[in-house]
Amino acid sequence: MSKVVFAVIGAGWRTEFFLRIVKALPERFEISGILVRNEDRGREVEEKWGVKSYTDIDRLIEKANPSFIVVSVPWQLAPTMIQKLVDRGVPVLSETPPAPDLAGLIDLHKRVGRGGKIQVAEQYQYQPLHAARIDMVHSGILGSVTQAQISVCHGYHAMSLMRKLLGITYENAVISANRFISTIVDGPDRWGNIQEEKMVDSEQVIAHLNFGNKLGIYDFTNEQYFSWIRSLRLHVRGDKGEITDERIKYLKDFKTPIELALRRQNAGENGNLEGYYLKGILAGEKWIYQNPFIPGRITDDEIAIATCFEKMDQYAKGGPEFYSLAEASQDHYLALMVDKAAKTGETIKTETQPWAVR
Repeated sequence: MSKVVFAVIGAGWRTEFFLRIVKALPERFEISGILVRNEDRGREVEEKWGVKSYTDIDRLIEKANPSFIVVSVPWQLAPTMIQKLVDRGVPVLSETPPAPDLAGLIDLHKRVGRGGKIQVAEQYQYQPLHAARIDMVHSGILGSVTQAQISVCHGYHAMSLMRKLLGITYENAVISANRFISTIVDGPDRWGNIQEEKMVDSEQVIAHLNFGNKLGIYDFTNEQYFSWIRSLRLHVRGDKGEITDERIKYLKDFKTPIELALRRQNAGENGNLEGYYLKGILAGEKWIYQNPFIPGRITDDEIAIATCFEKMDQYAKGGPEFYSLAEASQDHYLALMVDKAAKTGETIKTETQPWAVR
């Protein structure tokens, strides 16, 4: 298996995920260069991670010679960077979302949607537990799936999972949503643990997306990503079974109910000396998911991101799409409409957008 060599534009919080993956799996991945905003930031990256930095995009492309470039910059800057890379014929893996609003998504589609070699790094579908759930749904064991309740991630990430679980592509939806404010003991966030106890407001958004014969239910508060007391929840219903978090119930036939657990198998626990990593996820005696990055000691989210990198490398070399600009635009559009419905209290009917017309 050849090494995946890529470059990155941006040196923020998300880029450190990429750097940790490379550090844990140097035989599988290499970051050949990072484009930074100034030389001081470049020196910080080089000293901490040992990766060459650049302040000029053309020099990055020439010297780093990547298979593709990851655009990991704020929403407002992403379309400009994507355009620059497409103009130079470089395959692009954009962070989510690729533009900040509907006007930006439509404009980006018009400019690069049909001619650029672009995919978007939507990793949630490849997180091990979600990947196992999606595999179970696609196996047909639940029968025809008509409902997915998503309380595991926000906005466009949740819309992506919802569509994957329901088998939705670009169908329109009728959306209603509400916001609810409550208080919660402050907890950790992306910058670390808190140092004192205090109460803060917590905003919850609950939305129904009615696709006609299929229903998506979105329920999330941002504390769920880090909170020690707010759980992640997911429920999928089909006419022959359902998944509730890590439990599967289905009918082998009309008189034979079966119940299984999705069980994580880790090396390195209870005296095991193989190392410390996820082996995979079992349902009964069957592997539903097997970790492709053994023996890397990386988190589930990093496993998912690494999966995006491998799929992007294959796409850049002529392989299939795995999460297109059109899909990413649709998911962000749905998330924007959920937000609008929650803010205004209006029921919103989505409209077919340019990227959905093939």
